[in-house]
Amino acid sequence: MFIVTVTYTAPLEDVEPLRPAHGDWLKQQIARRTLLVAGRQKALTGGVYLAPQMPVEDLGRLLATDPYVVGGVADHTVTEFTPHLVVPGLEALTAYE
Repeated sequence: MFIVTVTYTAPLEDVEPLRPAHGDWLKQQIARRTLLVAGRQKALTGGVYLAPQMPVEDLGRLLATDPYVVGGVADHTVTEFTPHLVVPGLEALTAYE
């Protein structure tokens, strides 16, 4: 499983015009289960995604299609981890080893 941290590399006024396309892209990825969770950072400096286990190259190709990346306003940092302990109700996350 992966934690993907999104960091804006441009001012918010440059990010905003890409927000609708980015939102559509996120909805598509959630529907396909190529992303499991997506949200904004509270400081409005970017976002965070949770992605299931997949070849890291596939994740890189997927993230390269993010409209924020295509538009040159954000970068991604990827951290791979193995979930072992979860709260009741989220046991399915441990299947993504």
